[in-house]
Amino acid sequence: MKILVAVDGSEASLEAVRHALRLIGEGLSASLVLANVQEPATLYEMVLARDAEVLEHVAEGAGEHALEPARAMVEAARVDHDWEIDSGDAAHLLLEIRERHGCDAIVMGARGRGSLAGALLGSVSQAVLQHAPVPVTIVHRRESGEPESGTGEGDAP
Repeated sequence: MKILVAVDGSEASLEAVRHALRLIGEGLSASLVLANVQEPATLYEMVLARDAEVLEHVAEGAGEHALEPARAMVEAARVDHDWEIDSGDAAHLLLEIRERHGCDAIVMGARGRGSLAGALLGSVSQAVLQHAPVPVTIVHRRESGEPESGTGEGDAP
């Protein structure tokens, strides 16, 4: 099994990585694909940089920085993984990355570092849930000292 884990550097996305690692630690035979999608450059950034290579380099660096903590956790757990950084519409590209890598499931944090426009139009996790052809697990960030929540199905109030 291969699981795509969306990572934007937020604590919510790192909780998604921890969740995937817990599943593997509990016996699930799986590898991970850590995916980071950078927002596309704004018109202002394109005019200021004037060079697409510079913008691509900056986006790649930001993606690598966002993936660092997740990659460190996965490497420390000695879990087989790949990683990918892309730039553009996050929900659409996460689904493309899932398809390219042949992932059987997607795990992502409930709330990451979205833009104001993303909040007004709907979250990335909602769009992925709606369009993914594979199971999607949305991991909510736990408060310190709070026990891990279940799947939500059949949980007592």
